[in-house]
Amino acid sequence: MKNRKVIYFIGIGGIGMSALARFYNAKGFQVYGYDLTAIPLTDRLIKENIVIHFNDEISDIPQEVKENTEVLVIYTPAIPKEHKVFNHLKAQGYKMIKRAEALGLLSKEYKTIAIAGTHGKTTTTAIAAHILKNSELLAVSFIGGVLAEYESNILMDENPEIMLVEADEYDRSFLQLEPDYLGITSVDADHLDIYSDKLDLQRSFQKLGEKVAFNDNILLCDTVSKGLISNTQSYGFSKDADIRLTSNGYENGLHQISVDGLGRERIELNIPMPGDHNALNAVLAAALCFKAGCSLDGIIKSIASFKGVKRRFEYVINNPNCVIIDDYAHHPTEINVLIDAVHQLYPGKKVAGVFQPHLFSRTRDFADDFAKSLSRLDKLYLLEIYPAREKEIPGVNAKMLLDLLTLNEKSIVNKENLAVLISSTIPEILLIIGAGDIAQLVPAVKQAVIEKIEAYD
Repeated sequence: MKNRKVIYFIGIGGIGMSALARFYNAKGFQVYGYDLTAIPLTDRLIKENIVIHFNDEISDIPQEVKENTEVLVIYTPAIPKEHKVFNHLKAQGYKMIKRAEALGLLSKEYKTIAIAGTHGKTTTTAIAAHILKNSELLAVSFIGGVLAEYESNILMDENPEIMLVEADEYDRSFLQLEPDYLGITSVDADHLDIYSDKLDLQRSFQKLGEKVAFNDNILLCDTVSKGLISNTQSYGFSKDADIRLTSNGYENGLHQISVDGLGRERIELNIPMPGDHNALNAVLAAALCFKAGCSLDGIIKSIASFKGVKRRFEYVINNPNCVIIDDYAHHPTEINVLIDAVHQLYPGKKVAGVFQPHLFSRTRDFADDFAKSLSRLDKLYLLEIYPAREKEIPGVNAKMLLDLLTLNEKSIVNKENLAVLISSTIPEILLIIGAGDIAQLVPAVKQAVIEKIEAYD
């Protein structure tokens, strides 16, 4: 990196790629990039003087990149094999690395906290980033989501000494990291397009754990087998956990949690997010930051003031007539914990959902589990599968999933008429669920529902 002044990102609009681009831009590198479409993240990058083009044409590669083969190219593994710009630069002999390798190089320069897991890592990383931002420690935090308070997916102090990173298991990316502290939230079967089975996935987590010099610096949720990595600390609600949580219920919208085994004899946390899963996320973030040097008093204050992450139990409408919550859940386990949290907060209320499946392979591999979790809703609007990086798999579609559902009120809907359908019979609680482009539908749904509520009033 010391000999390279220009970096070109292919897929710069991705949540992880854009954070890395902003980091290098702040460090004084010349940063350029390509992405398929303009989105709010790319708009922000452009405002920060990063040059971006949106056509996959060799002629659109910035001149500064074309004329300098010392440019470093960082790319996302989601780039298709036939990508013109990617293949041209590769043929020209440019140094090309994946985003994971770039993060791995950075993790060698800083004391690194890595947060891994098939669910919950973005929220946990976000809470830890907020704690670090409000501590005396100097840190750079790469988050796989946009923090509501900061409107950013990266928090960066000048001259950081600590790096916080969300460790992504997809494509075994996290094995590029060299963490000093590691938290693992969960290890459920997922990404079976990459891993042959759950055991194969577990082996990758074990290899990640082997990279940490001291096992005392590894924290595993007690729902993950301690045998996964030996001689580590566990956290959870069970009496056998090394760091033990006790739920004391809710007051003024805050989940009150007692924690034993973290520094003092007992600490009390007020967590501004519902659900036991978010309590676990907050305690893992607290424990890792405490190990890295944050004070307990500072951690307690920071958790109470946390404003959340975009699309993680994000309120779109919070009205006596209707509550709409937008959430990134895209795995059956995540859908279950989302519904559990809603039932805790709104007992007795009818809950409708809009779900957009993400990936043909995930829908196929977990079809029965998706059917069980989604059948817990009172009503479902089902969108077609968002393909992301995949090509269509014959026979795997929304109709296949719909037929497996056991609830009575269910239908396949088009994006174009979704807002009208929902506003025609306004639900008490509506969950907008998925990891594809479903978030783009939220403003229209919100507007239609608000107009109908105002018309009733």
